[in-house]
Amino acid sequence: MAAMTVHLDIVSAESSIHSGLVAHLQVTGAEGELGIMPGHAPLLTNIKPGMARIVKQDGQEEVFYLSGGILEVQPNSVSVLADVVLRADDIDEAAALEAKRRAEAEMAHASADFNYAAAAVELAQAIAQLRVVETIKKNIAR
Repeated sequence: MAAMTVHLDIVSAESSIHSGLVAHLQVTGAEGELGIMPGHAPLLTNIKPGMARIVKQDGQEEVFYLSGGILEVQPNSVSVLADVVLRADDIDEAAALEAKRRAEAEMAHASADFNYAAAAVELAQAIAQLRVVETIKKNIAR
């Protein structure tokens, strides 16, 4: 018996990174973690920087990093319109560590005209990328 599925599109300004049937999508929305399965109620929400995990029709998992964007759930389809989306294998761990270190240093030595919001966004994105990398490492180590 085939798993129940829903059509999922994950796109960014640069490209379409996934288009196909999935049994499950896990993503971090504005109000917290969301699990989207076939038959989910219609929904429109912002996406926080973090991991998106999909379980494909054949049971294979795939993990992505999303820097933010919008999630739209309709009766027969799900769309993720991401600001930036990367496959977990494409994340540059060294660059993410450097971005995290730089944002933390800037925040620690902030001047009066410092853009705290921009630094906080940079820090959140770097931490989210590192969490995705760590998740992949844990799954490989099993």
